[in-house]
Amino acid sequence: MLKMSANSFILGGCLIILLTCSAYIPAMRGGYIWDDDLHVTENMTLRSFAGLRSLWFEFGAIPQYYPLVHTSFWINYQFGELNPYGYHLVNVILHAASAILLWMVLKRLFIPGAWFIAAVFALHPVHVESVAWISERKNVLSAFFYLSSLLSYLHFFRPGAGSSENKTTLQSEIVKRNWNYYILSLALFLFALLSKTVTASMPAVILLIIWWKQNRIRRREIMEIIPFFIAGIFFGLVTLFMEKAIVGAEGEEWAYSFIERCLIAGRVLWFYAGKLLLPFRLTFIYPRWNIDQGIWWQYLFLLSALAVFGSLWLLRRRIGRGPLAGVLFFAGTLFPVLGFINVYPMRFSFVADHFQY
Repeated sequence: MLKMSANSFILGGCLIILLTCSAYIPAMRGGYIWDDDLHVTENMTLRSFAGLRSLWFEFGAIPQYYPLVHTSFWINYQFGELNPYGYHLVNVILHAASAILLWMVLKRLFIPGAWFIAAVFALHPVHVESVAWISERKNVLSAFFYLSSLLSYLHFFRPGAGSSENKTTLQSEIVKRNWNYYILSLALFLFALLSKTVTASMPAVILLIIWWKQNRIRRREIMEIIPFFIAGIFFGLVTLFMEKAIVGAEGEEWAYSFIERCLIAGRVLWFYAGKLLLPFRLTFIYPRWNIDQGIWWQYLFLLSALAVFGSLWLLRRRIGRGPLAGVLFFAGTLFPVLGFINVYPMRFSFVADHFQY
């Protein structure tokens, strides 16, 4: 199942690129909008080599320490200055490349319909905000490196087609491991973190995949993933500091109790699940919910989400671990925007389409 002819890969990849570029022709004709002045049009660091150096080595030169994103903007500026077409084109190309990488990742995981799922990813309406908005280069760039890193790790881990309790099979997989893929995966993960630190959840995702495929996580597999966790935690703490100290994500708008933050999280999960299944009435800024722990029905979102997790756990022997792994991946990857961590956009809304990219 892992083998694919070169012709099939080229044909499938070109079709994804064609579909993506065709769908985003209107976006490539667009201009600049909110935050694009901060990141591009009025960003003096894009004008010179001194500015490029400050992106990497001057703390606070940019609102968030995502130097790879601004380096890509710097390259855009060198070739086309402030012509928005080039910036939009790069976003679209990165999104199409991520869709192809997703296809390859799903093939490595033996997921049926991998190409179709990747095509849905490429064309899903909730992704328009991330792809068409120049400032969200951090989403499409970090996704590209995230999926590249994950694919490299799957070449290193070499997951089987299903859960395996056969020790001989597991040992043979270990012997075949290529540590070059491990080093490449770690390097690409660092690139993802330097693009956007929400990608810090990837090592947890890797452990989740290992559990899904072999129903256990061995000590050596935990040890192998520790460097990824260290990198993710470090860059995550840097981002948290900058969100508060530079961006200003603190104050009355973020003064919620733990219970209220749990209520936000439950509602956020169902909101994003709903938009994935029924992507209607999408908007740039959604109304900010009134969170009140004294209102009984607001607990239903959280309780129903916990009920889904609990039910899939109890049914894992009957229906397999895949459904549980899927919802855990969905919720875990969304954790940075569930409301437990202060991020500046919470001042306007608890949800945004680009949050779930």
